[in-house]
Amino acid sequence: MLRTRLLWFTLGFSVTGASIAHLVWRDLYAERFAISSDMKEKFGALESRVSGLESGSGHDNPSPAQEQKEVI
Repeated sequence: MLRTRLLWFTLGFSVTGASIAHLVWRDLYAERFAISSDMKEKFGALESRVSGLESGSGHDNPSPAQEQKEVI
């Protein structure tokens, strides 16, 4: 009888611990995936803004340093 109670207690404790570990692992994995996805999205937006700035303003408006070199 004592062995049976010990067996059921051990089995229940193990199943409960595994369930909690699974929930914690799933939450941590989801958070890591969300952070990774958010960083990719933000870097993509930043890259498109930088490429827009490089292609739009580089040839039309020379900087003041370039204007001074042309005068000299």
